[in-house]
Amino acid sequence: MAITALMLETTLPAERSKAKAAPARMDEESFRAFYERTARQVWAYLVRLTGDSHAADDLLQEAFFRFYRAGTHYESESHRRNSLFRIATNLARDHGRRQRRGIDVPLPEDMQSRDARHDQRTDLARALSRLKPLQREILWLAYAQGSSHVEIAEIVGLSSKSIKSLLFRARRKLAELLRA
Repeated sequence: MAITALMLETTLPAERSKAKAAPARMDEESFRAFYERTARQVWAYLVRLTGDSHAADDLLQEAFFRFYRAGTHYESESHRRNSLFRIATNLARDHGRRQRRGIDVPLPEDMQSRDARHDQRTDLARALSRLKPLQREILWLAYAQGSSHVEIAEIVGLSSKSIKSLLFRARRKLAELLRA
């Protein structure tokens, strides 16, 4: 009986470590397909966060490089996507800190010659640029990317309850800015 218990004790940790083994690395074809499915969404997100399409290009490449270099890729598409968005979010935050400036939103030269729809987009872009970076991030993830509260929480590193509250406040602040 003692030998059986000893055998169980010695084999159990090995079995546990097999169960907790790191996910397999994506092969080149799987990575390429993942890139094609997600690159445009991540790029749009980075453009919104940085306000600069050229910076977004660079950050996109860096995000995918870091994602691939990490080596462990989850079996679930949503886990891979959230991990990539988390990397992109951190890179955009670092970029913003290095720039030490707000997002510049280009305004059309002649507002009267533009249609009302363009005016609304400009107003929205201006209002978004006046939000805090975290508010812009979670609004973009929720409404442009269609991410759930849980996914947003995973990407920005907060709890899903915090995200619900932050989204409410961000929507309220955005509405105030649009009314002003």
